[in-house]
Amino acid sequence: MSFDFNQIDFTFLKEHSQVVLTIIWILVSLVIRSSVKRAIRDTKKLEHDSKRQKINTIDNIFNMVLFVGVVFIWLSELQNLALSIAAFMVALVIATKEFIQCIVGAFYKASTRPFRVGDWVKIGHFEGEVTDSDWLTTTLFEVDMSGGSYQYTGRTSVIPNGLLMTHTVQNLNYTRRYVTHVFSITRQTDEVNLFKAKDQILKRIKEYSEHFKEVAIRYNSLIEKRLDIKISGPEPSVRITTTPEGYNVFTVSLFCPTEEALEIEQKVTEDFMGFWFEEARKQRLITVQ
Repeated sequence: MSFDFNQIDFTFLKEHSQVVLTIIWILVSLVIRSSVKRAIRDTKKLEHDSKRQKINTIDNIFNMVLFVGVVFIWLSELQNLALSIAAFMVALVIATKEFIQCIVGAFYKASTRPFRVGDWVKIGHFEGEVTDSDWLTTTLFEVDMSGGSYQYTGRTSVIPNGLLMTHTVQNLNYTRRYVTHVFSITRQTDEVNLFKAKDQILKRIKEYSEHFKEVAIRYNSLIEKRLDIKISGPEPSVRITTTPEGYNVFTVSLFCPTEEALEIEQKVTEDFMGFWFEEARKQRLITVQ
């Protein structure tokens, strides 16, 4: 009775050829390794230690060959798997880009320490006092620095740490106590001696600054030593300029306690306006006479 091989169903073997090849490769490798190790053990010319060394070498070689063979058999599947993993990692990085930037920003903050909780800082267009800082965000209690009042606005800004990597961080902590306050007074062109008005402004500023003058000098010197730079102050200054429209501008700069900056500005402005109107009135009377 003859056997017809055409009746055998090889569909399973074709569909799972890699599994079959892997099993065959493992069995062949184990058989060959076992035969080689047995031959080494049966060799009487070799010493015991030498046999152990050679057997250990054979084990390592066959393990490597076995691994390489399995990888070669499954190479196409591994390539697809690698592509899938790479696509997944790219999608993961894109999806968590902001989160990763925040973590990197936190490491940058921890390594460079540009500010601490309680400091006054400016990050991008955000400015205020640092009230909290963690791995993802930095919380600022907004301070009106641009407006010149240096008062808390009551608003809170929660800033992602990623901004620390893309924006300039300015530490304004020294302005918590003393600040170089700059403001301007603009007047129309009148028959008033501008430099006499300038002297009047400086006179008033010195009167209002007398009670903190010594402390301002020491604090100014302390800031210059700490930052190793030269800053304006502590003596006040007034600069006179004109606009294209013909207005006179008095730009005042004074180094003063932060909480008194706005009060001194208002007092100086009030005194200056009184002086200016009085001088303008005198000039009109002289003109009429």
